[in-house]
Amino acid sequence: MFKINSYSEIDIIRKTLQDFGERFIEPLSSIIDKENRYPREIVREMGRYGFLAPTIPEEYNGGGLDLKSGVIVLEELAKYSGSIALISEVQGFLIAETLYRYGSRDIKENILPKIASGEVIGSFALSEPCCGSDAAAIETYAERSGDHWFINGVKTWITQGLYADYYLLFARVGSKKERHKNIALFLVKKDECIKTSPIEVMGFRGTGTAEVVLNNCSVDSDSLMAPPGEGFKIAMEVLNIGRVAISALGVGLAERSLAEAYRFLRDRKAFDKTIIEFQYIQFLLSDLYTLLETSRALVYKAAETISKEDVKEKIPLIAAVTKNFVAPTAVYIVGEALRLLGGYGYSKESVVERIYRDVKLLEIGEGTNEVQKMVISKHLLNKGLQKIFS
Repeated sequence: MFKINSYSEIDIIRKTLQDFGERFIEPLSSIIDKENRYPREIVREMGRYGFLAPTIPEEYNGGGLDLKSGVIVLEELAKYSGSIALISEVQGFLIAETLYRYGSRDIKENILPKIASGEVIGSFALSEPCCGSDAAAIETYAERSGDHWFINGVKTWITQGLYADYYLLFARVGSKKERHKNIALFLVKKDECIKTSPIEVMGFRGTGTAEVVLNNCSVDSDSLMAPPGEGFKIAMEVLNIGRVAISALGVGLAERSLAEAYRFLRDRKAFDKTIIEFQYIQFLLSDLYTLLETSRALVYKAAETISKEDVKEKIPLIAAVTKNFVAPTAVYIVGEALRLLGGYGYSKESVVERIYRDVKLLEIGEGTNEVQKMVISKHLLNKGLQKIFS
């Protein structure tokens, strides 16, 4: 729906997103958080505007944007609601992108457009009670019998799991000892064999986080999207994009919190002058702004680089470096913004209080801080600095 080739056009889409945020999101952002309400009406509106799956081609009801423009969408949405931005990140960058890249013609024609428009909801079902960071150790298993697969297992921490119509579900075929080598990918439609239970979380509320239990679920052979061995590879490839996407979300959260703190410091007086007149406060704002702009530049550079076909082997490293820097940096910026707001920042009436609860997930979701460091160090040890810099 949008094609961005110049800075002026980027400004146009930012303005469109700002208008959308003020009209549709801001009035409900507090309600979504307080009532833990899934914002289905906003999801459909995002689909209509192309914001729900911004990088999917228009022919499938997506926004038709490149990856850099897509992460800008997440950045802007996050300024109004972290929950809304996370829904777009999951639905658009994890679900829709996977269906578009790896789905059959039937999936692309009949399911992908409904996902991109918000007509149906999808979930990325990888994590389990046994294993989050060690995804190769999942225990959900699938057994084939004739033309059907029977799937049993438990998934947890699944965003949108409570409301999903379809689950992108990773399961192993065979022994757990084979780890990633026998993990397959299935597209499973919600059925009576699937039971979901809500999980109360501190932040990103209203996103339908759930435990998903599959009890001998029967799916036909067309539900197998990737055979054993290929499923895990797809999960890692999609999560690389997800790490850049959720970093963009972090930039938006950090910017909104810093803006809230700035307005407060400019208006609030102490010791006969506005707080922003104190040199320490000015220096701290300078440092926070520098970190924010560094994070933004890193996200944009990563998105541009990942879009190039000749750097595929560097994508895991680029994605890990981006999230390794942006996630803790966003947490720090938001924490300092809350502190600068004083008692008001600590109250439930503060936007920054909500953002503070949201932003902590960035250090866990799409791979913990430690996982990013493992990925980075693996590349450094295997290839050496000279090859990486060349």
